[in-house]
Amino acid sequence: MLREKLKDYKIILASGSPRRQQFFKELDLDFEIRVKEVEEIYPDTLQGVEITNYLAKLKSAAFDNTIQPNEIIVTSDTIVWLENKALGKPKDKQDAFLMLQSMAGKTHEVITSVCFKTVNKIDILNCVTRVTFNPISDAEILFYIDNYQPFDKAGAYGIQEWIGLMAIAKIEGSYTNVVGLPTDLVYRYLSNLK
Repeated sequence: MLREKLKDYKIILASGSPRRQQFFKELDLDFEIRVKEVEEIYPDTLQGVEITNYLAKLKSAAFDNTIQPNEIIVTSDTIVWLENKALGKPKDKQDAFLMLQSMAGKTHEVITSVCFKTVNKIDILNCVTRVTFNPISDAEILFYIDNYQPFDKAGAYGIQEWIGLMAIAKIEGSYTNVVGLPTDLVYRYLSNLK
C-alpha cells in the first residue's frame, strides 16, 4: 500500500538489525539498507527517551554529506530503561546474565526512537512500552543465554523468543516496539508524507 504512495522517495533503512529489516519487508516498503558505523556514546545527563532520541539523531548525522534530495534516511535506537538506568546490548554472557537477573520479577520500559531524515528536515518519533517479567531463576536465565545468544538485543532479551513465552507476565503498549521497531509509528509517519 505504501509502495505506490512513496514511489518518488527512496527509503534508506540505516540499520543492521535483522528484525527491523524484516519489519520493513512486512510493511511492504521498497527500501535499501545502508549502514554506517556510529559510536553510540551519549551524555550521561540524558534520561530515558532523551537517550534514544539523541542516538537515533546521531546515527542519522552520519548521512549529512551523502543524503540525496529524494531520500528518506530512517535510523532507530532502542534501550531498556530499568530503575532510572539504561540497559543497552550486553557486552558478554556475564553482562547479559546480570541484566536479566535485574529485570526478573520487575517492570521495565522498552524505549525506541525513530528518526526520519531528509535534506530539508529531521523528525523523531518515540515509543515507550512497559514490560513486566515474572520471577526468573538463574538456571532459566542461563538456559536462555546459552540457547539464544541475545547479545545483539537491548536488555539481553527478545520478547519473541523462549524467554518471552515463559517469563513475560504483562505488556502495556506496542509489541513490535519490544521486538525492535514501533511499526505502527513508522507506517503512520510514511503514510502522511506529502
